[in-house]
Amino acid sequence: MNVFGSLVAGLSNPIEALADFDAQVLLDAGCSPARVREFVKVHTAYYGKTKFTRKQANAIKIARSTKKALDQLVYIETRLTPIKDPAEKWRLRLALLSVPGNYETLKRRSKDIVPEVDKPVPEPTMRFGKSRGTRRPVTIMALEKDAAAIEFAARQNLGDGPAGPQMYENVMKRIGLRPDEDDQPSGITPAVPRPLILIPLEEHITIMSGAGDDIILGLTDGTTMTGAEYLAQNFGDVLEVAMFHPQEGPVNLYDTQRFANQKQRDLARATMPTCPVPDCRHAADNCEVHHITAWSKGGLTNMDNLAMLCRYHNRTNDDDPTKPHRGRVENIRGTPMWRSPRGYLVPNTVHPFGAMTLLYGR
Repeated sequence: MNVFGSLVAGLSNPIEALADFDAQVLLDAGCSPARVREFVKVHTAYYGKTKFTRKQANAIKIARSTKKALDQLVYIETRLTPIKDPAEKWRLRLALLSVPGNYETLKRRSKDIVPEVDKPVPEPTMRFGKSRGTRRPVTIMALEKDAAAIEFAARQNLGDGPAGPQMYENVMKRIGLRPDEDDQPSGITPAVPRPLILIPLEEHITIMSGAGDDIILGLTDGTTMTGAEYLAQNFGDVLEVAMFHPQEGPVNLYDTQRFANQKQRDLARATMPTCPVPDCRHAADNCEVHHITAWSKGGLTNMDNLAMLCRYHNRTNDDDPTKPHRGRVENIRGTPMWRSPRGYLVPNTVHPFGAMTLLYGR
């Protein structure tokens, strides 16, 4: 048997190999964390602690005899997730393991074996995704009557061509983000009245000379603009200037109050225009001020101890560095950066326009 054949054999009848399962080994080998979590569920079912020891031993025996592939074992645990009663879950697991055949056969037969569970009605909510170019997805779960009203308004006066783009423009007009003929007052103002625009001095000189059309600038609301768009904006007669030290980061006065003042918030937004946790797309303008060393543990409201974190990561950050669990944000040479529970520093590259990156290349 060649190397590939050995790999397939391990995947097609893995129940014995799962006895020595080690999640960290897979993570260190570069496997997807989501995939590893699926394997953890399978390992727990067949080799974890349970009061149904006889059923567990029988499940291993059946899985071995029917040569259940690893993906089939993962699918079985996924189908059993809604089942709350442990005894019923074991009964259904044994029934699914007894189904002969391939993955598609198991999926088809599982519909007759596992009862459908009524899913709770989702709550109204909104979600915002990562930007792609100058586009950003918005997902809404609305009340039925609200969705009907939005759709009715969006479908008014549609012309030739695809309906989707026209409906989008209609909705933007309705909420006041597009000018219309009637000059109706805006229902929604722009994202932030004064997002900070992050411009290195060299690029600023180029833009002001009229040669900055190809320069991309980052804003603290998570968006970008070109040099030409920057010139087209009306910024008035006041130009605010922030100073950044190559090692210490933003320069500011010390403050003995818990809550950061507006100047500190502005400098923290400019330092890192998004939440610093890797792959988090939340703009600094929508984030909360976070004390890197917690206020309750003596951390001061100084610039070297402040970072802008989104609501979720501000609450899940490991405030105690001696007890790593989900990772924490630290100040690394003036820039907030996330350190993993295993001690690795990982930058967030979703919106690479922070002041320290633009000024000093990091």
